[in-house]
Amino acid sequence: MNEAALAGMIPYDTIGLYEQPKPRFIFKMPRVVPDQKSKFESDELFRRLSRESEIRYTGYRERGLEERQIRFQNGCREGHTEISFVASGTNLQLVFNATQNPYVHDKECDFDKEHGKVHIKSYFIMNGVCVRFRGWLDLERLDGVGCLEYDERRAMHEDAILRDQIDRYNQRLREFEDTKRVYRENRPDEMEAVRRGVASGGIGVGTATMWRR
Repeated sequence: MNEAALAGMIPYDTIGLYEQPKPRFIFKMPRVVPDQKSKFESDELFRRLSRESEIRYTGYRERGLEERQIRFQNGCREGHTEISFVASGTNLQLVFNATQNPYVHDKECDFDKEHGKVHIKSYFIMNGVCVRFRGWLDLERLDGVGCLEYDERRAMHEDAILRDQIDRYNQRLREFEDTKRVYRENRPDEMEAVRRGVASGGIGVGTATMWRR
């Protein structure tokens, strides 16, 4: 099992419920790397997974074959399944649109394309790169062929979000530096005002009064 690859997967739409309050000045970790295509083409893991290779359904391994077949098909119709690339041992949890609308031409879960098989497409971000899983599995053997492809359209969308995020961070950083600069510039005036107050006896008056008592 390749737990590192599994941990690096995130869906495109993340749930924002129950988030803890964040400090005023913080840089949110980007969802993608700056040059996604370059990483997809050069990273050894992506190079292996981009070649069509054997995959297997990994859910409910402790159950019998018939029960696993039923659970696999039910999961696909609900829009999720778990597969593994046999050669590398990389495990992926796939989420997809399971609609069976006959008017949808590019289905993400298609039982009708080929008898005895289900064809699956799933889109997600893996290790900072927008990718698309494409493959099929035999409904009886629960194995098949699949690969990862670079998702250029979604990569462009995430790049735009990343650039905007960096711009906002830089703007807040400039505002923070400006605030510090203004404070440093005003500090000598404040210190001078304090010094003048001491020199004029403003503080000593109170002290003298206390001694008279």
